[in-house]
Order: sequence, then structure tokens, then C-alpha cells
Amino acid sequence: MPIYGAGQLNNPALMFIFMNPTGRNISSQKSWQGLRAPWIGTKNVWKLFFKLKLISSKNYNLIKSYKPRNWDYSFASRLYSELAGKKVYITNLAKCTQKDARHLKDNIFKKYSGILKREILSIRPKKIVTFGNQVSSIVLDKKISVSRYNNLEAEPLKINDEFFNVYPIYYPVGQGMRNMPIAIKKINCLLSSKIV
Repeated sequence: MPIYGAGQLNNPALMFIFMNPTGRNISSQKSWQGLRAPWIGTKNVWKLFFKLKLISSKNYNLIKSYKPRNWDYSFASRLYSELAGKKVYITNLAKCTQKDARHLKDNIFKKYSGILKREILSIRPKKIVTFGNQVSSIVLDKKISVSRYNNLEAEPLKINDEFFNVYPIYYPVGQGMRNMPIAIKKINCLLSSKIV
């Protein structure tokens, strides 16, 4: 099943845009009747959110101890309510779920760019973080190398007649786990800064 974005739905401080949902996300199962949101039933990305102080140590410890089957509808809702309270919204560029972690070609992601732009206009984030070269390049419709963004340089994203600031950042999950400290440092700067 497709996975939608979740968190603060109205003018969040940050919108995080990842690639596409993993099939390990238990809310992608047809039998799941709760919130369909990114990363439900997984572990790695929640370390990022914990280190950013976006979720409590109590919830993070539960995530670390839980197997996917331990997640229930109320726990998933509680986590995303906590993220909403921190003025964060999390989504994926593509809404399609795949069973494994194989690389998807740009043309798959580009099919979802119109949906993502409507999502951005609906949510109206103050700042947008795109993770990785591929997602950043497709969202901004130009070749992006996140390694060139050493400080807090933003790229403008024009949707209709409105502009949004996009901050390309290293992908911090899976094979990009080694980049998590760099991503955390930059995101903390965005959370604490007055940059719009």
C-alpha cells in the first residue's frame, strides 16, 4: 500500500523528504488499519529523530526493543503526534512501496513530483530538507550534489507563484548511515536558526 506523509500538517518548521517507503514499513501491509506514515515498524531512521531531540528517549527505547509486530496503531500515532509537536512533517518523494532496497531509476521518482508539489503547497513548510543527491535533484529539477552544500545554502523551489527554501542534505539511513552525524549537525542548525 502507498505510504503518505505525517506529522505537523500546517506550516511545519521542517519538512523532511526521503526517497520512497520501504516494504519493511508495517503500515504498507493491507491489513494495517492505522496511520500509514513513513518508517513505521523500522528502527534506523528513528535514531536520527532521537539525536535531533524530535522524539523522547522513552519512545526511542521502545522502538529499539520492538520487533515490527510489536508496533500498534496507538504507538505509531503517538510517535507522529510527538513529531507534530516539534513542528516536523515527514514524507517521501515517491509514495510507492517496494519489497527490497534496490535502487529505483529517476523516471519512477519523477512520476511523483506533481503529487509532492501539491503536498508541499498543502502543508506549507517553512524549510524543506531533501535527503540525498537523487531526491534533491528530482525535487529541484536540476543536478544536485549534496557534498557541495557545506553550510546552510538553500535552493529555491518555485511551485506556481510561491517559493520554498530547500536544503539538500546527505542521506542518513541504510548505506548512508555513515553520513548521519553530518546530517544531524546541519539539521540542528536549521532547527535553531531563523533562516526561512
